[in-house]
Amino acid sequence: MSATANETSQANDKLLFWASFVAIMTTAFGFIIRALILDELKTDFDWTETQKGEIFGVGLYPFSISIILFSLVIDRIGYKTAMYFAFVCHTLSAIVTIFAPQMFNPYWSIYLGTFIVALGNGTVEAVANPVVATLFPKEKTKWLNILHAGWPGGLVLGGIITIMLDTNGLIAKIFNAGQALPWQVKVTLLLLPTFAYGFMMLFCKFPVSERVAAGVSDRDMMKEFGIGGALIAGFLIYSELGRVAIAFAGEDFEMTISIIKWIALAVTVIGFGAYVGFAIGRPLFLFMLLIMIPLATTELGTDSWITSLMEPQMKAEGFHPGWVLIYTSTIMMILRFFAGSIVHRISPLGLLAASSVIAIIGLLFLSRSDGLFMIFAAATIYGFGKSFFWPTMLGVVAEQSPKGGALTLNACGGVGMLGVGVVGAVFLGYIQDTTTDQQIAKEMPAIHKQVTTEKKWTFGKYEALDQEKVNELPKAEQEEVEKVVNQSKKSALATVAIFPGIMLVCYIILILYFMSKGGYQAEVLTGHGAEDDKFTGGVEGPVE
Repeated sequence: MSATANETSQANDKLLFWASFVAIMTTAFGFIIRALILDELKTDFDWTETQKGEIFGVGLYPFSISIILFSLVIDRIGYKTAMYFAFVCHTLSAIVTIFAPQMFNPYWSIYLGTFIVALGNGTVEAVANPVVATLFPKEKTKWLNILHAGWPGGLVLGGIITIMLDTNGLIAKIFNAGQALPWQVKVTLLLLPTFAYGFMMLFCKFPVSERVAAGVSDRDMMKEFGIGGALIAGFLIYSELGRVAIAFAGEDFEMTISIIKWIALAVTVIGFGAYVGFAIGRPLFLFMLLIMIPLATTELGTDSWITSLMEPQMKAEGFHPGWVLIYTSTIMMILRFFAGSIVHRISPLGLLAASSVIAIIGLLFLSRSDGLFMIFAAATIYGFGKSFFWPTMLGVVAEQSPKGGALTLNACGGVGMLGVGVVGAVFLGYIQDTTTDQQIAKEMPAIHKQVTTEKKWTFGKYEALDQEKVNELPKAEQEEVEKVVNQSKKSALATVAIFPGIMLVCYIILILYFMSKGGYQAEVLTGHGAEDDKFTGGVEGPVE
């Protein structure tokens, strides 16, 4: 290859990487804007809290489904075609969300708009992860961390702009006399990064994936995933779809929907198994796939809990509660840019183990912290701990299961997201409810039975606070209950530390496993050996 051709190739790779970075930012940009306008939508359209939660939920599960399904065919349809689909989804979502509520049912219009944007978000990650792993085969973990700095970067940028549009925000003061600008203006902001990455993608040439360049067939890719992966992913997908179906159809149809779910899962696993010769899947990959459930719960599931803890004191100090998320996201964004130098010194698994320890300390510290300064200090430690989890795990999967291509890489993200909704969030809610119940019984035994009710979950029954009963109490007693609830939430965070604790044990097992094999080394499909000091490997595919 001539010097000029090599320079052209390098320029294309850089443009493609930053286009992928902006696309990841776009997914977070839309996420934070929609999260911050939910209360406005609830007020404008007179929604219940349940309806608001349903809108929030539909922004998550389609992501998981699209990232896994696209990974099965993305090497056949082409990365650029998939990115065109994502661009259309992001653009169409903004248009539907802004204009459809004026002509059709507002709830279903915004539900549809949120569903469409979630499909686009999953498609972006289905493309970006394998593309970056292919562009930088010698430094996969480093560049996947930098790529996923785009997520907190989008949260920071989108959050700041949205807050500036709120009442007393800088933009609102300049253009709207200090009054918050309509939520439709905030949704329009999603089009800015969407058009940016769409324009950049026009000039990019996408590489053939490492797996395709090495001649690994689709069937061999799916064998790496195996019926074990199909069982894990299928169970989570059908469980989430079943939950959504029950929410809309009603509990009277719970048994019917449950039967359909199990039949669909059996058909999926058997059909997939027949195609791959009933290969169980690579055990190392399946182990890492299961780790993604506590990992995603630690990183994503705990975030909203921590934010809600800090919100009362933030408001008391006169600050918008959204600054909490912006603060922790800024920490994450900065740290991910420096992941490469850290991995160079302690290896990906060493970084994940160390991050687990820091996350445990942060959660325990937060459970005992009091006052704005101490809560921020604890959140800072927790932020340091969680920053590297997601992209570093993707890096390890890319390095250890290159034959699995886009499927094994993106299935980890999909299973992680689904794991939060199906397993992690449920357990987090259970911890919070039971801790609150125990604390009220201890500190306010006289009114305990007045304000609690029996609930059921997957593993039995439990007592939980009934907010309607609390609202019937005298004002003074309501305030006392609220104090107990806030304190219980904080103390319950100590129990949540079990998730990074499980991860720490798993990473120690993996470290010992690789030590028995002579140390951590990335698998190489063709071409050259991995550079051990960077814990990487792979082969750079030709350009389309």
